[in-house]
Amino acid sequence: MIDFQPTDEQQLVIDTVRQFAQNEIRPLARECEEAGKLPEKVLSAAHELGLVANALPESVGGGGERSAITGALVAEELAWGDLAIALAILSPGLTALPIAEWGDEAQKAGLKRFVGSGFVPGSLAIVEPRFDSDPFRPATRARRDGDGWVLDGSKCFVPWLDGGAETLVVADAEGTPQVFVVPRDAAGLRAERERNMGISALPTAELQLSGVRVPEGARLGGAKGVDLRRLVAQGRVALAAMAVGVARAAFEVARDYAKERQVFGVPVATKQAIAFKLADMAIEIDGARLLTWEAAWKLDRGEDATREALLARRQAARVALEVADGAVQVLGGHGYIRDYLPELHLRNARGFACFEAMALV
Repeated sequence: MIDFQPTDEQQLVIDTVRQFAQNEIRPLARECEEAGKLPEKVLSAAHELGLVANALPESVGGGGERSAITGALVAEELAWGDLAIALAILSPGLTALPIAEWGDEAQKAGLKRFVGSGFVPGSLAIVEPRFDSDPFRPATRARRDGDGWVLDGSKCFVPWLDGGAETLVVADAEGTPQVFVVPRDAAGLRAERERNMGISALPTAELQLSGVRVPEGARLGGAKGVDLRRLVAQGRVALAAMAVGVARAAFEVARDYAKERQVFGVPVATKQAIAFKLADMAIEIDGARLLTWEAAWKLDRGEDATREALLARRQAARVALEVADGAVQVLGGHGYIRDYLPELHLRNARGFACFEAMALV
């Protein structure tokens, strides 16, 4: 049976990350959104907490304590602070976690930079700019050429923070989707920053790969490759947890506003229509969280969590959007003003329908 009570260690993680999100992330959310720039001091401070490094193997200096459930708890709290900053904080895992799980010894040797003294971002290119984008059927191709591979195709919604050295690219290699480690400065690779509706503080790029040549050793996991179903499930659980965090943040703003806002001498929260809307929000958030925990629990057991991760991601994405929209309605005219957070939550929540593996647990 699933235990819904966090362990003492997990509760400590929740409390620590929640405090960090409250004190360090939330106060900068609006400023970073407007400036379209990430707070480097916050990224460095988050790195010192070891939120990604703790999940890496002890052999490379990490904590050796990877857990999908713990990762989901962390992702929710960070996204409660701000989605764009949360995605940036967890970006090292996009490169480091797949290499740690499926990389060969030579590939794993590069993991030490992610546990060093400074923040080093990661990147994973999986979504393609087409209406039928499917992580398991990529249109990006990798063909053999001598003792290496040549990649051609395009990707979008790729986290592209300054300071990264490479990106992982999912491509079809002789009929099977594989993951390749591609240097950012590789000849034939072009990155153009996207302008998105939300997560404006997070730089994301559309990649064009034209004859990008990589050696045989760039194929993650070598001939064995990676378990792409598991990789995608890890990404969907992370996104589901973040959607829950965004929904929770929007709900709490709406709840607190309804308690304080007076209409005809009484708080708005006492009005039946508002009270029922808030109750429905809370119910939906808790339900989405439980789906997320179930999927994470299966990942931790080493089981196939494809179905559970997909259900969690889709449900949490729907809940985040509906709760954020409901928060805008509860605030009335104020909900449409950029001085208040609900409009930011609504724009960020809209993105979950498009995102895929922008964070991993």
